[in-house]
Amino acid sequence: MPTTAGVLLLTFLLFHVVGGSPADVVLGQHATPEAIADFNARFGYDKPLLIGPAGHRLDSQFFFYVSTLLRGDLGYSTSYGMRVAEVLKQGVGPSLTITVPILIGGTALAIMLALVAAAWRGKWPDRAILLGSTLLMSVNYVVWILAGQFFLSYKLRLFPIWGFKGVAYVILPALIGIASGLGRDIRFFRTVFLDELGRPYVRTAMSKGLERRRVLCGHVLPNALIPVTTYVSLSIPYLFTGSLLLESFFGIPGLGGVSLNAVNSSDMATVRAIVVLGSLLYQIVHLVTDLLYAAFDPRVRMA
Repeated sequence: MPTTAGVLLLTFLLFHVVGGSPADVVLGQHATPEAIADFNARFGYDKPLLIGPAGHRLDSQFFFYVSTLLRGDLGYSTSYGMRVAEVLKQGVGPSLTITVPILIGGTALAIMLALVAAAWRGKWPDRAILLGSTLLMSVNYVVWILAGQFFLSYKLRLFPIWGFKGVAYVILPALIGIASGLGRDIRFFRTVFLDELGRPYVRTAMSKGLERRRVLCGHVLPNALIPVTTYVSLSIPYLFTGSLLLESFFGIPGLGGVSLNAVNSSDMATVRAIVVLGSLLYQIVHLVTDLLYAAFDPRVRMA
């Protein structure tokens, strides 16, 4: 609760104090005083900033802002001409069609390759995987996008280059998203698995004659789920906020594109809503992750 209150207060100050007058941003510097007054009255900007007058302490812009959030009202989008909640509702679907395959596919592939590298540490499979992951990490994200569009879409005509009209339009963005983060994921998971491989229970299992594959999948992987879950949970909020670069380069109407358009058009309500929702998602995901620790590790108990 204190973290949530701090996020709301910080977001409010950033967009109401540091960001300048919303009326000037939306209506322009040449707006008439009547238009500015009408805009401020409509969205509650004519109230005191934090604390209202005596007898009406809650009659302020901050408490008006918090009360609208509690009612589920995220404000009105000046760039889209509709409620912000409707804008986000339309954008979350396209974003999830890209980010969910990136998270699931990238995580599964990275875990498999990291297990192989850890099991054959110091040998040619490990060296090949480490070399490949280093090369993947050395390529800039934008280079992946431009190279994929040029070679796979423009030259080879394997994928559409722009738009969002079906599954074919999200395959290339998903592949680029997986490739761009695969090297980093492999190295992290490999380190986690190597740490588990050095523990006594692994040596005991191997000394009993258990197959390497059974030891890796039945012992090492389950015991490494806590750091793996923590690492993956940090990426989950991006499932809802979207990928800014991918959606912008491929013309996908997700939340990443919505965010970019809102910033370019000074749509304060939309940008503020995405910031608040993103921060709240981080808190929720971290809470759920902490609860999952009790399921993955029998040594952890709920108080």
